[in-house]
Amino acid sequence: MELAMIGLGRMGANMAERLLRGGHRVHGFDPGAPAREQAASRGILIAQSLEETLAALPTPRVIWLMVPAGPVVDSTLDNLLPLLAPGDTVIDGGNSNYKETQRRGERLAQAGLHYVDCGTSGGVWGLAEGYSLMIGGEQAAVEALTPIFQTLAPAPDRGWGRVGPGGAGHFTKMIHNGIEYGMMQAFAEGFAIMQRKQEFGMDLQQVADIWRDGSVVRSWLLDLTADALRKNPSMAGIAPYVEDSGEGRWTVAEAIDLNVSAPVITMSLLERLRSRENDSFADKLLAAMRNEFGGHKIKQS
Repeated sequence: MELAMIGLGRMGANMAERLLRGGHRVHGFDPGAPAREQAASRGILIAQSLEETLAALPTPRVIWLMVPAGPVVDSTLDNLLPLLAPGDTVIDGGNSNYKETQRRGERLAQAGLHYVDCGTSGGVWGLAEGYSLMIGGEQAAVEALTPIFQTLAPAPDRGWGRVGPGGAGHFTKMIHNGIEYGMMQAFAEGFAIMQRKQEFGMDLQQVADIWRDGSVVRSWLLDLTADALRKNPSMAGIAPYVEDSGEGRWTVAEAIDLNVSAPVITMSLLERLRSRENDSFADKLLAAMRNEFGGHKIKQS
């Protein structure tokens, strides 16, 4: 198939290259000249504008967006819409909020366009290993894109699928990332406990490697944990500050809206927020309260 990749950051360029390796013809555009140059060196057919990109595509056209979630998606669609024609398909492969996806899908449907949301997991390893693709949209529109999804996935018959109508793909990816938060937090806490048990002098990377085979917690996430411990056993030079992409927050909010108890995901999100407090007022107040009711010693800063 022939398509355009709009947004040639690391993941977008990697996905475009995997498609090229699979025999697809990929045109690309990015507003940044360095990204365009880097993508061109990988064999992607680079255009200097959206107009030029779309003019090179056969109709009906397929456009894959790999741009940051939020206003950038809307501004990109604003620029694309005048250039599109009924029957064209736009795929959002980023981490958009599913409610925004539903709104955008309705907007494009009014213009006779197909809008497919594709929650994408695989990160920097996707080029070699393939991507997990959680797809939302009209059945016929998704089926028409099957060769693309089969190429990007780990295998043609696994790792991808249509999970529901428009918005369902990004909703599923949101929950996926919420679960990921909880799994990461559990591994981090467990290894922290072992690291603190100084009398055993444990080799944490060795433990991770043992667990990778036969253990009920074996997983790709554990493989990556073992690699991280191998490269930097003491985590030297790494600040205890953990970012969040926003999808964990959306997952917690959705759980509240649906009256579903999700304490592990919620606490893992709160721990990420806590990691950013270098000077916690709450912790200082807790120490002061203990001193007030029990005379417990306060450690001076």
